[in-house]
Amino acid sequence: MKQDLFVNAGRPLVSRVAYSGNLKESIERSISIIGGIDKLVEKGDTILLKPNYNSADSYPGSSDPALIKALIEMLYEAGAGKVILGERTAFLHNRKVMEQAGVIEVAERAGAELRVFGRDGWHLIIDRKGWRRIKVPEGKYLHKVSLAEEALEIEKIVYVPLIKTHHAADFTGSIKLAMGFVNPLFDQITFHLRHLREKLAELCLVVKPDLIVMDARKVFIRGGPTKGELREPNLVLASGNQVAVDVEGVRVLQSYPGNSLEGKNPWDLAQIKHAVELGLGPHREEEYDVVTD
Repeated sequence: MKQDLFVNAGRPLVSRVAYSGNLKESIERSISIIGGIDKLVEKGDTILLKPNYNSADSYPGSSDPALIKALIEMLYEAGAGKVILGERTAFLHNRKVMEQAGVIEVAERAGAELRVFGRDGWHLIIDRKGWRRIKVPEGKYLHKVSLAEEALEIEKIVYVPLIKTHHAADFTGSIKLAMGFVNPLFDQITFHLRHLREKLAELCLVVKPDLIVMDARKVFIRGGPTKGELREPNLVLASGNQVAVDVEGVRVLQSYPGNSLEGKNPWDLAQIKHAVELGLGPHREEEYDVVTD
């Protein structure tokens, strides 16, 4: 399993940076104060960038194309040889959904290559090209899963999650983002039948990002994931650890009265609790450091 790159004396780091009004500047600051993008990118690297386009709903129902563009530019400026924007949606015609979301044109103008996981349209039904079925080590609820080949073949991965409440999983952040790598026809349905939250945590045993840039400028504190009660914390978070950044993201949601997670300890939420049980992150706030600007 990959080791966290963004640590201090072995302790995961999480940045919380106030959005300055300049998106690229805010992202750069969030990464620089935990060690800098040079910790990740070496000249000529291929980087897989994983956003959140389960649907074409406007931000924060899905990722903000402007943030995706800024991050692609930053990766190239740091020396990346190729940036691949990889995603699949909850719908049959993935490319059409992403076009409606406005991300394809933006990403291609910034020089990224678009990969629709598997194959688009009806091809998803007639073959399984582009997916690889693997065993999940230590999986109690998730024993095998079909994942997009890119998630397993591209060495360096950057997650760009949103943070918001979710009607079926309590919240969606970096742990849940890997659902977009899962085959939508042969596996996603079984995720939702039982133990969804625990299966999401176990998915992190086979796919792990090197860097997470969490967009917390706009969030849903109730409802979600496509629509909900909106608040604007105007924050950008960054980390190399999914547990630590998701705990901090949940804390952001809980800072607003009336949120649907009110009174709940983030460490008791099943996604986070099971990820900790699997050894995927710290056990308490005292085991990671939050860095602010």
